[in-house]
Amino acid sequence: MGTVKCIGILTSGGDAPGMNAAIRAVTRAAICNGLKVKAIYRGYKGLITKEIEEFKSQNVSNIIQQGGTILKTSRCEEFMTPEGRKIAYDNMMEEQIDALIIIGGDGSLTGARLFAQEYDVSCIGLPGTIDNDLFGTDFTIGYDTALNTIIEAVDKIRDTATSHERLFFIEVMGRDSGFLALNGAIASGAEAAIIPEFETKFDQLEEFIKNGFRKSKNSSIVLVAESPSLGGAMHYAERVKKEYPQYDVRVTILGYLQRGGSPTARDRILASRLGAAAIDAIMEGQRNVMIGIEDDQIVNVPFSKAIKNDKPIEQDLVNLLKELSI
Repeated sequence: MGTVKCIGILTSGGDAPGMNAAIRAVTRAAICNGLKVKAIYRGYKGLITKEIEEFKSQNVSNIIQQGGTILKTSRCEEFMTPEGRKIAYDNMMEEQIDALIIIGGDGSLTGARLFAQEYDVSCIGLPGTIDNDLFGTDFTIGYDTALNTIIEAVDKIRDTATSHERLFFIEVMGRDSGFLALNGAIASGAEAAIIPEFETKFDQLEEFIKNGFRKSKNSSIVLVAESPSLGGAMHYAERVKKEYPQYDVRVTILGYLQRGGSPTARDRILASRLGAAAIDAIMEGQRNVMIGIEDDQIVNVPFSKAIKNDKPIEQDLVNLLKELSI
């Protein structure tokens, strides 16, 4: 590939608080190291439609506190075709972009890996997703902010649950991962979390009713991961109405509320560290890795591991929730 002189940066897939902090860090670290920066708007779609602009330091002023992404984002089916990737590569060459930094989740890094396999392009990924579901990093950009948003919402809902002695099922995001539901339940004092990791092991609703709610609770809150395999909060509310009609049940789906808002200090710092580390990786000649953080240390994780390996839920946290919900 030769020496990298110009990097391209894009955000892809679902937005996450802290993406702007990462864009800022990548841009300024690149300029500090003598690299030119090209911002690509609307993710991989912008690489195909050539929505590309050179960024200077001032382009990323006053964005660290903003949620969402100033580069916009989209899901691009065309990029998943060989023809689409060929157009993207040709545009990269025309813009003299030597390496790509992609901020996004599992699908975004999958696209980056495919692109890197077909063309002689160095791709560096930053884990930007509220789901916290990428292997090889303890935390993803946006996860902490989403968790705090969930806690604030649950605190408010608990007032109503207690006043009316109701059982609330609150659906949170997370795709096929239970990190938001489990840690949100612990942090908000919820009585249980229903997560996809345990879907096939036992009946999580029956376990909750048997061990907690019926014994000592007049009101209760259960966080449910949105995973299609679980059926969501509505599914469990309907089950309770049929199987345990003595309980007054309500459902709240937090939805896209969880993706918005100004990033927390933790997310701003994480995004800044990972963004600067992405430029370090490029300067060191790293290729096709995700920049993660483990035990508070920056790590480079091959795309193949970050995408293919499942990130495990800690059993200790599951046990803690059970212990504290009696």
